[in-house]
Amino acid sequence: MNKPRVFIDGEAGTTGLQIGEQLRLRDDIQLLGLPKETRKDPEARRALLNEADLAILCLPDDAARESVALIKNPAVRVIDASTAHRVHPDWVYGFPELTPGQPEKIKAGRFVANPGCYATGAIALLRPLVDAGVIPREQRIAIHGVSGYSGGGRKLIEAFEGEGPDRTSDRYRLYALELSHKHLDEMREYSGLAERPLFWPAVGAFRQGMLVQIPLHLGLLPSPVAGTEIYRVLQDHYRDQPLIHVGSPDATPPAALAPEALNDSNSMELFVFENRKLRHVLLVARLDNLGKGASRAAVQNMDLMLGLSGN
Repeated sequence: MNKPRVFIDGEAGTTGLQIGEQLRLRDDIQLLGLPKETRKDPEARRALLNEADLAILCLPDDAARESVALIKNPAVRVIDASTAHRVHPDWVYGFPELTPGQPEKIKAGRFVANPGCYATGAIALLRPLVDAGVIPREQRIAIHGVSGYSGGGRKLIEAFEGEGPDRTSDRYRLYALELSHKHLDEMREYSGLAERPLFWPAVGAFRQGMLVQIPLHLGLLPSPVAGTEIYRVLQDHYRDQPLIHVGSPDATPPAALAPEALNDSNSMELFVFENRKLRHVLLVARLDNLGKGASRAAVQNMDLMLGLSGN
């Protein structure tokens, strides 16, 4: 039996490199590749894009759209790791744990859009609560996230790790302060919210890892709810999802929550912290921005689309 042929378009970028490292360890696929000198040759790329059974695009948005346009073979299936197609009606959103039927949609889809890293954490927390009516669709939500600097790509990695004049000594910096981050559309679309949330991200002086945080003042919700009920909704939603663990609000909170605990994994942890006296709840998602938030999520989608078990 022929092995599925997989081509990573943009294999030299951060996400592409990590996907390539994982796939080179696999014996159930054939990994296609271009010599370094022809990676930017449009004809060479066109040929492999149309030869592959599955193309994984690890490119800037415009380049990802161009690659899709180069594909003329209707048998080629595509995973796009860019922002370009995440809310496109013809693309399946590649978050298998979104709803019970999402894995089947991914399996059947020709075009699958890999979720953004911040969006993965935010949607994982919000979608079950919106579906259950705990958070109304019209509720105004605020989200904060902090990521390792690898999420900013090569330029930011060089700023934190390089030796030249552009090296930064920053330990923590807020960004996207125009409040129009590129993940906002998918956060709204797939959380089920009617309005875009208020979202402000930050980057820290660590390579990878992520925390996504959503504060809730329970007194502002239209129906009475407690942290234990929020936990039960999340626990029920992810009960059969081996990659997502939900922490109980009755557990003693940790002294601190480090963003790097799940690095190099495709797992995600969700936490519900509650101050019952003040009726405050803090929802937190912890994941690897390069793992569940990028490369390992793409491989998870690849396995679903190609009917592979992973190895």
